[in-house]
Amino acid sequence: MKLSTQIKPISYLKSHTAQIVKELAESRQPMVITQNGEATLVVIDVKSYEERENTLALLKLLALGNAEIEQGRVRDAEDVFADLDQAALP
Repeated sequence: MKLSTQIKPISYLKSHTAQIVKELAESRQPMVITQNGEATLVVIDVKSYEERENTLALLKLLALGNAEIEQGRVRDAEDVFADLDQAALP
């Protein structure tokens, strides 16, 4: 992904909103909006946003799992499944 081709001033966003929405939905590439010559925001389509949020959630779960492993908070899978089997019995 090359952001340098997707940099537009805020005035372009104001005057071409419908076109930008269509382009982002089709290309799924983010667009950087500048104000006074500085990057101020990134605009992305909803599908890309949802994918990024899901990816971040998974990465957080992995980080939590790694932290628990480092703290020694682990159990053998056999023990876990045995406990689950016991809990399922009437």
